[in-house]
Amino acid sequence: MTDVIREKLKLLPDTPGVYIMLDKDGTVIYVGKARVLKNRVRQYFHSSEKPEKVQAMVACIADLSYIVAPSEVDALALENTLIKKYKPKYNILLKDDKTYPYIKVHTREEFPHISITRKVKKDGRYFGPFMGGVSCKEIVDVAARIYHIRTCSVKIGEKPKKPCLDHHLGRCNAPCAHFVTKEEYAECVEKTLSFLGGNYEDAERLLTEKMEKFSEAEEFELALDYRNKIRMLAKLGMRRITSMPRDVDADIWAYASNGLYACVSLLVTRAGVMQGGLNFALDEGAGERGELLLSFMTQYYANQPIPHEVVLEEQIDDALFSAYAKEKEGRSVEITRPKFGIRRELLDMAVRNAAEYLDKSLSAIAHKEDMTRNACARLQKLLSLSRYPRRMECYDISDISGVDKVGSMVVFTDGEADKYEYRRFRIKTVEGANDFASLQEVLRRRLSKLGTDEEERFQKPQLIVIDGGKGQLSSVKEIFDEMGIEDIDLISLAKQEEEVFTLKNAESVKIDRRDFALKMLQRIRDEAHRFAITYFRNLHSKRSLSSVLEEIEGVGGKKRQALLAKFGTIDRIMRADEKQLMEAEGVGPELAARIKKYFESL
Repeated sequence: MTDVIREKLKLLPDTPGVYIMLDKDGTVIYVGKARVLKNRVRQYFHSSEKPEKVQAMVACIADLSYIVAPSEVDALALENTLIKKYKPKYNILLKDDKTYPYIKVHTREEFPHISITRKVKKDGRYFGPFMGGVSCKEIVDVAARIYHIRTCSVKIGEKPKKPCLDHHLGRCNAPCAHFVTKEEYAECVEKTLSFLGGNYEDAERLLTEKMEKFSEAEEFELALDYRNKIRMLAKLGMRRITSMPRDVDADIWAYASNGLYACVSLLVTRAGVMQGGLNFALDEGAGERGELLLSFMTQYYANQPIPHEVVLEEQIDDALFSAYAKEKEGRSVEITRPKFGIRRELLDMAVRNAAEYLDKSLSAIAHKEDMTRNACARLQKLLSLSRYPRRMECYDISDISGVDKVGSMVVFTDGEADKYEYRRFRIKTVEGANDFASLQEVLRRRLSKLGTDEEERFQKPQLIVIDGGKGQLSSVKEIFDEMGIEDIDLISLAKQEEEVFTLKNAESVKIDRRDFALKMLQRIRDEAHRFAITYFRNLHSKRSLSSVLEEIEGVGGKKRQALLAKFGTIDRIMRADEKQLMEAEGVGPELAARIKKYFESL
């Protein structure tokens, strides 16, 4: 324990708040919340028995700070915010923040429409999440065909509009054309809500009637389409838990740990239907089981709505989670620890899933450590970097003959892609194809954020990687010198021989191609290139096709028009092979090969 920490422990208040642990480099390594800051933080340094990972974390602590919160609920919310901001090494990090789709009925509209969304707000009725191979698009299509609810978001006013194709296909009652009254349409909405709530029998019967009708008329393609939709509804029906009421929405949580690694398993039920399950392998985490699970749940529910019931057996702080849920959802959430019945059976299933997933994921976790954090530590050693490269930024430039030059910045945190931190740059000051000058502009704009209020959003990296060789490295070094940057390591990776150039060595460093450190550098370099090309293509899809094709020898006005008529966008031409290019009028084998080679050289 350092003298700094010893003095700060004496000053800790006996109020709720969040504490922040830092290592010798000032990097945040753990964020926690406490009902009483003084008691909770002192436990780390005065308690003798600690789990292995807690001991490892405490050994790294060089400093700490804290933020006092009005209540423990506020502390819980603040903890979640700071974890997302700093991504501390010893916190549980919800890497898989994928949000599953929901179906939304826009009930606040006079004539509600139905849509698919991944963001849940308090502005309508939501059904889901849908997972496990269930297609939201198919369900919406069934609702439109059977109950004629509209799927468009067109505004409906006093003046009738011309009915669209959906009306002519029998998928919509066309309230926009005033073909249905508000009362008649409200009945369609009620039936749709019932269907989405799990009442599939009525829809299945109507679909069967239509399938038989088309079959008798020998319109077999339409009959087959309806048969597939019936099978989809049957698949949903098979997931129904017969002994659970249809109004039950519950998440079932289980936690498994071997003392070093842990796993969380989640089963999702909505309207008495098993929607699916998720498993999360946790390779870090300091704290007690209940504390870890509560922290994980709050991170998960930051991007998902909390259901009416949560089922678990771990002893979390029920009062705190209930207060958090009520503040987030505006309603109470029931916490259940069943001893028997269907909820107990589901909980046992989740517990088995967690234990099995933990067992199977141990080797994957170890491999992931080699590919990420261990690779970062090895890279520091191989290249004699001044510090552990926790945040790595890689830059790439993409253009076609100097047209619409774009730059990309991708970020890896502890060796893993951190896509929320990615940034794109459109080159503003460089004329013509000049990658060196373009890199200088991008780095000047990026590094100018350091030491300003914007550094909160653009944290300082420990390592910057440039896609290129010695020339690109030297051009960026000029910007470092110009701006007085001395505490960030700088390297470049040349694609041909996968040589690494540093500022400390005149010769390149060659890392074994099997080494995880090189593989990590290749991943971030390739990701930067992919990100830049994607941005470039998006720009070119919006600009004149002719202005791009003018750069290709042999593509005159008529051939540009022929390519435009055939493909429509630059992106489609980029993806076309030579045979497809020759389908455009006037494009022969030689010109097709030249066009293909031109785009492959980007």
